[in-house]
Amino acid sequence: MGLAALGVLMWAASAFSRARIGTVKTMLAWVAALAGLSLAAMLFLTGRGMAAFSGLILLMPLAWTWWMEGKGASRFGASRPASGVPMSRAEALDVLGLQDGASDSDIKAAWVRLMRVAHPDGGGSDWLASRVNQAKDALLRR
Repeated sequence: MGLAALGVLMWAASAFSRARIGTVKTMLAWVAALAGLSLAAMLFLTGRGMAAFSGLILLMPLAWTWWMEGKGASRFGASRPASGVPMSRAEALDVLGLQDGASDSDIKAAWVRLMRVAHPDGGGSDWLASRVNQAKDALLRR
């Protein structure tokens, strides 16, 4: 029995090491949600319904965030951009915070400055980073 448990643990560690970050985040969110619901069910079954109810109320903002992200809304309240729709020059300038007549070096400097904040590895979002990249591409291809 111990060898089987060790084998399963080694397989799970191997799968975890190869998984994408988004997949790991989703899995951990589901594990946390199921653990919280199991705890609430146990509290209800042992006669501590008010404690379970208050715990579930405290988790509602987190559940709402997960629900909205699952529907495709970003953290900033905007929906994801439609794929294949080209960005206008005025919109690209607005995204990068530039004025009309900006040079290529100004565009690249604004892109670098914004990508430091917008990149998902730095705490930004995929959606925001893709908008910044799309704006840079729209302005540099003229």
